[in-house]
Amino acid sequence: MKQHLSFLLLLLAILGNTMPVLANHVLIPMDDRQTNHLKAYGIAYKILKDDQDVDWLLNYRGGSFMIKYTTALETECRVRGVSFETISDGQAASIRQQLSDPDVNMNVVTLQKAAKIIVYSPIKVSPAEFENTDAVLLVLTYAEIPYEVVYDEEILKGDLAKYDWLHLHHEDFTGQYGRNMHRQTLADIKAQEDIARKYGYAKVSQMKLAVAKAIKAFCAGGGYLFAMCSAAETLDIALAADGVDIVGSSYDGDDMDPNAQQKLDFTKTFAFGNFTLESDNGYRGFSTFSDINSAGGRGFDQPQGFFELFNFSAKWDVIPAMLTQNHESIIKEFFGQTTAFRKGAVKPSSLVMGESKSSDRYLYGEVGKGQWTFYGGHDPEGLRGGGGFRNPTDLNLHPHSPGYRLILNNVLFPSARKKKRKT
Repeated sequence: MKQHLSFLLLLLAILGNTMPVLANHVLIPMDDRQTNHLKAYGIAYKILKDDQDVDWLLNYRGGSFMIKYTTALETECRVRGVSFETISDGQAASIRQQLSDPDVNMNVVTLQKAAKIIVYSPIKVSPAEFENTDAVLLVLTYAEIPYEVVYDEEILKGDLAKYDWLHLHHEDFTGQYGRNMHRQTLADIKAQEDIARKYGYAKVSQMKLAVAKAIKAFCAGGGYLFAMCSAAETLDIALAADGVDIVGSSYDGDDMDPNAQQKLDFTKTFAFGNFTLESDNGYRGFSTFSDINSAGGRGFDQPQGFFELFNFSAKWDVIPAMLTQNHESIIKEFFGQTTAFRKGAVKPSSLVMGESKSSDRYLYGEVGKGQWTFYGGHDPEGLRGGGGFRNPTDLNLHPHSPGYRLILNNVLFPSARKKKRKT
């Protein structure tokens, strides 16, 4: 009898060691073992869209995601080519315990609701062919994250209140059509003039100011704003120049106020102050707007080196820790009409999350109940084509791009806020 019992115990021990772990959770690693970092964010967003929670494991294997296991989730990961590991409840609890240790710079943030995303883009009203190089449009599409497109008219009608997350890219809120005809066609200009006329504005610059103020009100009311390239710079210029004519005759037919510089009000801006406007034709003929842009006059896509992300406390500085999750902390610089931000022009109230030796690259701040992030440059993996025009980036060639990961961190960040935005 004892011999029979011993045999049964031995058999159970062998089976216990050989049976597969019960799959209760899916761990999506975001370190170097991940086969597609960018599409992994799309998986996380889809789960949130399906009203399920996602645990974001800050600083754990590159900022991994942990999600309750379903066969549908496993299938989705396989279809999208995203690496994953199935783990048990015990293993998940062990990870949480490891991250809760006060001596380690890690944390768990539970994401609970997918943000409603909109992109401000002229493709809403005109061909706007340059917009096919908008990094956020590219990565949202690649990661299969749904979004809607709005432009000036939707904002003037008050539609921003319907959404949580707004992106601005290579835009010009000063009403000078980007100071660059590489990105503005006659059709683009006419579309903006038609909207201005429809809403009773004598100039496009006046309409763009109204749009800029509506965007600031959206953010102050609890919305999340993510701006890149010239949008970050010109949004603050327009706000500082409220009531001041800063547009030269080549754009609206009359001269700018000769005392415009002295009349700028930096208290109205998001991120920048103490900046100087460039002349009507920009710096040395380049299409620059002000000395906020640290690369003014250098042109586009001339590699200068790298910028570095700061290492924030995942337990005490949770927001910047979320926004800087990455498998790399040193990121290749990339250029744009506004490449990076001059350190002297960045307000003390703006939190710098990434910088190079000569400039600030990645900023965060709060206004009212809302939050904003400004990210310098146009496309983290972009190259220029023939004739000085940019070519759209094929993200199939860059599934691990650390520069693009920063964009997608911003897409998920609003999901960590548990309270609904009040408008």
